[in-house]
Amino acid sequence: MAASRVVVSDDPDGGDGMGLDVDGVEQEDATGSLPGWDRVEEHVRAAHERYRGNDDGAVADYIPVLAEADRSLFGVCVAESGGAVHAVGDADVEFSVQSISKAFVYALVCEAYGHEGVLERVGVDSTGLPFNSVMAVELHDGHPRNPMVNAGALATTALVPGASFAEQWENVRTGLSRFAGRPLELDGEVYRSESATNMRNRAIARLLESYGRIELDPLEVVDVYTKQCALRVSARDLAVMGATLADGGVNPVTGERVVSAQVCRDTLAVLASTGMYERSGEWLFEIGLPAKSGVAGGIVAVAPGKGAIGTYSPPLDPAGNSVRGQRATAYLSRTLGLNIFASSAQVPVTPVRPTERRDPAS
Repeated sequence: MAASRVVVSDDPDGGDGMGLDVDGVEQEDATGSLPGWDRVEEHVRAAHERYRGNDDGAVADYIPVLAEADRSLFGVCVAESGGAVHAVGDADVEFSVQSISKAFVYALVCEAYGHEGVLERVGVDSTGLPFNSVMAVELHDGHPRNPMVNAGALATTALVPGASFAEQWENVRTGLSRFAGRPLELDGEVYRSESATNMRNRAIARLLESYGRIELDPLEVVDVYTKQCALRVSARDLAVMGATLADGGVNPVTGERVVSAQVCRDTLAVLASTGMYERSGEWLFEIGLPAKSGVAGGIVAVAPGKGAIGTYSPPLDPAGNSVRGQRATAYLSRTLGLNIFASSAQVPVTPVRPTERRDPAS
């Protein structure tokens, strides 16, 4: 069956949906740089060494094939916006990208339809509920709250350009491959395992159809989405994909422009507020980086202008985020100065002596 194309509106107010009156005002960046090669290499190795013995968490089992993952696997990689890559441990072991794909498919769709065009269909607010919540859809009259939960991801996938579902899928695969800088392939075993157990996603897609949020065949949309989640990546791939978002849409390894700088900004803003499921606020508070996780054990975290961290370790916390991956990312955020909220005085500060108080009775 052919996939009919959905028309979304142009951006009528210059990408200023909140009425902030900044149309025509250029976005300037305020980023620094990573430490030298040796120091980055040292800290990546230290992060891996520090947490490789941790055995907390449980491997995902609601998708049967994921339950077979080796819980001892642990890879850490940092890709710099200048193209340097630092990889330690099992950084080249491949696994299914799962929900991390949501971030990059969202970027591709934003590139195709623009800031307001996608915002009209998919929101950007956190739900505070689990990633596969049906309640979040019902509470907001069928409007998906953000593209990083399953309802929003399905609505986003439905917008991928393509004259047929096969073409949509190929556009997803090749688009994510451009982010990674190499051809990514489908893990057929994971795809079949997920297809046999994705009843909840089918229900969510049907619900979105009933609200007019998906205008294509909802089950075909679920199939494309299931395939995108089953693409095989490594921690190294995730780091390069994240570094592409950090570098204004240019893959720092291949030099190819994948998406625009505006799309990178939009994608990272959404990741900052919603990328780590119901723990997104706590993640941003403690680690201070836009990030996305997947239930196979991957995490990508992005430091705009500097680079990105990719990690892989299958054991997850109750929210579905890799335990070792979170800890390694937190360590690197601190040691490499990546937290986007961290700052220090730029000039020496001379202590100011408090004004001497006078007794009001004198």
